[in-house]
Amino acid sequence: MSAAISPLSESAYTPARPIGAGVRIGHVHLKVADLDRSLAFYCGVLGFQLMQRYGSQAAFISAGGYHHHIGLNTWESKGGSPPPRGTTGLYHTAILYPTRAELADALRRLVEAGVPLEGASDHGVSEALYLSDPDRNGVELYWDRPEAQWPRTPDGTLQMVTERLDLQDLLASAQP
Repeated sequence: MSAAISPLSESAYTPARPIGAGVRIGHVHLKVADLDRSLAFYCGVLGFQLMQRYGSQAAFISAGGYHHHIGLNTWESKGGSPPPRGTTGLYHTAILYPTRAELADALRRLVEAGVPLEGASDHGVSEALYLSDPDRNGVELYWDRPEAQWPRTPDGTLQMVTERLDLQDLLASAQP
């Protein structure tokens, strides 16, 4: 049963009690058509580690040994096709890299695997690469600049931008 939620005035978007700053998105679970194909992309190209697999139905993958950052499953989608454009659903999964050099390594991996980028932006607060996984789920790979470097207006308000990201400069910062 789903509750009907009616549009609210803008003032209703401000929570009376915001959730704690320590709350994080723990993982995302993606419906995929072919588990092996998705594992080849997320593990073979991006470098995630397979933590557990349930036959051809599901797998849990991680960065750094966490139980899982991404769940992949075929429970409702085996052999399926991506949702058509113009429908609701996940826009993209954003994967945060701790340093610019590690984002550069991710770009190197994509180039070596022949995975095309759909975009690359400098947002002032972060640098981001945009692409799709084999099931056309959007993927953003990014790193955040230190908060002291974030662009702000004279009154201190955050002022994010979308500018072209210099991919050659980013690649040059990759560790050998």
